[in-house]
Amino acid sequence: MTEALKELGSHIEMKRTDCVLGWSVVRDELTIDVALSSIKGLVEFLKTDSTCRFSSLVDITAVDYPERAKRFDMIYHFLSMYQNQRIRLRVATRAEDMVPSITDVHPSANWFEREVFDMFGILFSGHPDLRRILTDYGFRGYPLRKDFPTTGYTEVRYDETKKRVVYEPVSLVQEYRQFDFMSPWEGAEYVLPGDEKVEEKKEGAK
Repeated sequence: MTEALKELGSHIEMKRTDCVLGWSVVRDELTIDVALSSIKGLVEFLKTDSTCRFSSLVDITAVDYPERAKRFDMIYHFLSMYQNQRIRLRVATRAEDMVPSITDVHPSANWFEREVFDMFGILFSGHPDLRRILTDYGFRGYPLRKDFPTTGYTEVRYDETKKRVVYEPVSLVQEYRQFDFMSPWEGAEYVLPGDEKVEEKKEGAK
């Protein structure tokens, strides 16, 4: 399997040097790094080339690396049922970049790209209907970004008195507790509750 994927990676790189920035095979998985502006062209090639024939789009997602200038990695997974092979495309992009939509090549990319926009805030140029798909239209922020607070900004609930859905700012019912316990690997200078029994056993053993 690994040799077959290496041959495939070499074939794609040779045929589309304008698109491929690099490729690798790790754990029997082929990953190709693609230039942002070339993603749509490479997807078209992978679908129509007789050696590839990646006609099935499995999914599209993203990974957030806040410390990088190119903050996001766009990830595309494709399946070739004709060649019994899978491939991953990876595109590095900045938060303000527009990623070319591949809905013209794979119509099923429509909802995948909407989900990535909804969760990460990544914009797609040429998308026919780019709007939120999992959160509400008035939702604030992008939940899968690393800097999104775990509590969110707004709570949505049904109010029995008002007989409707209400939006309220998130408020913690209890403040975060501050613990001063030292790391057990460094060793605490005081005895924690229950540890005195260990000391009593040691004394008894003597």
